[in-house]
Amino acid sequence: MHTKIFSATTIGVDAHCVEVEVDLSLGLINFFIVGLPDVAIKESRQRIQTALKNSGIKLPERKITVNLAPADLKKEGTLFDLPIAIGILQAAQLLKISQTFLNETIFIGELSLDGSIKPIKGALAIAYDAQKLGKKRIIVPHANAQEAALIKDIEVIGVSHLIQLVSFLRNERPLTPAQHNPVFSSEPTDTLLDFAQVKGQEQAKRALTIAAAGGHNILFIGPPGSGKTMLAKRLATIMPQISFDQMLETSKIYSVSGKLNGASVLATRPFRNPHHTISQAGLVGGGSFPQPGEISLAHNGILFLDELTEFKRDTIEVLRQPLESKQVCISRALHSVTYPASFLLVAALNPCPCGFFGDTKRDCLCSSQSIDKYLKKLSGPLLDRIDLQIHVPAVDYDTLKDTTLQGKSSADMKTSIARATETQSERFTSSNRSNGSMTSDEVEKHCILSSEAEELIRKVFDKLNLSMRGYHKVLKVARTIADLETSSIIEIGHLKEALTYRSLDRYFEKQH
Repeated sequence: MHTKIFSATTIGVDAHCVEVEVDLSLGLINFFIVGLPDVAIKESRQRIQTALKNSGIKLPERKITVNLAPADLKKEGTLFDLPIAIGILQAAQLLKISQTFLNETIFIGELSLDGSIKPIKGALAIAYDAQKLGKKRIIVPHANAQEAALIKDIEVIGVSHLIQLVSFLRNERPLTPAQHNPVFSSEPTDTLLDFAQVKGQEQAKRALTIAAAGGHNILFIGPPGSGKTMLAKRLATIMPQISFDQMLETSKIYSVSGKLNGASVLATRPFRNPHHTISQAGLVGGGSFPQPGEISLAHNGILFLDELTEFKRDTIEVLRQPLESKQVCISRALHSVTYPASFLLVAALNPCPCGFFGDTKRDCLCSSQSIDKYLKKLSGPLLDRIDLQIHVPAVDYDTLKDTTLQGKSSADMKTSIARATETQSERFTSSNRSNGSMTSDEVEKHCILSSEAEELIRKVFDKLNLSMRGYHKVLKVARTIADLETSSIIEIGHLKEALTYRSLDRYFEKQH
């Protein structure tokens, strides 16, 4: 007897339909799985046989052949346990499911030895693409039901045990589909962080406001203890509210990598802070079966690289392409995988190996050669992709102890940012676009300069030796500054401020 059950697998963050064909025939009793399965799928034979036995279901004494089609699509993981088990029961006529129901349904789930159904990776991604695959419903582990139910117009049935599912398929026990509930809170969970706690560093806080409002990458440079990390960690408190579509995009990445940690969705913008010992594969993604790296886990959020010059040079250089294309492509011999990687880069570094180069209070102990070697870890093309380059000086004692000094709170900063992001939503007719993502044509269209500003940019273009990318970065930042001040055109003051944020090279030249 032959039957066909439909399941799915994920490649990158996209779901691909997999036909689980099961054939029972006379012959030597055995259990074969073909169709390019990995080791975990091959081991499912023991899990399925034991789960059926412990659920009170005796396997037919037949030769069982399972084919996972298409055969040239690499399959991995344990999510095919459930469809294989249901396919065997259907082929043995222990279930009599209508072909219409089977054609409209995706089965995914891992079986435990006692017949319970364990959660799997990628349930949200598969539910997201279920309609594209021509399916009306998806049967998932109960632990994944709320995650999958974020997708509307798809029936999600969560099951916790094989016996429960068999009873449902025999029409002996009804199961209520999971309720679609897109309500979520996107407020930062860490309420202890607020910019009101930061004394001094007004230029750095202004730069972070611009970065959050326009989606601009930012680099802090300053001595140890000046507050670079403290400032970066508070950036999440002023980021624009994440949209539902952005939340789904990010949650899909966490779903396929198994990092939702029991939550149905990632409701806030991610903040990723990898250690400087991270490998290339850990940063951009990779492995025999490619998995998302830190830049994809930071999608629609913040990637904070502290002590940037301590990262291996070839590791941070791989950021150059994702910073431009907002995605990363991982190629392997048999296939390639593309992950989204639209993140806001925040980097911090000391100005020299000892950390006190240019500090007015402490002497630098480094030689010119060691400083040059230290800074050469950062290439020109990488710095060219960072919009805002900010010197963060050490805070003096009087500023630190001044009880009357109270900076803007995160809530106040977020109010002005919200106005600027609303302007950008109208400009790009999309709530997910920002000035930092403008194309060259859009820069020419939207970055209209006053006559004084036009004259200034003409003078400094050659003086600062700006590349075309650097020139566009300056205009994008100036456009965001103008949006924060509700100006329709870029005035000379907006442009002057934008130019001060590309002063890293001049800073080091000055110190030499």
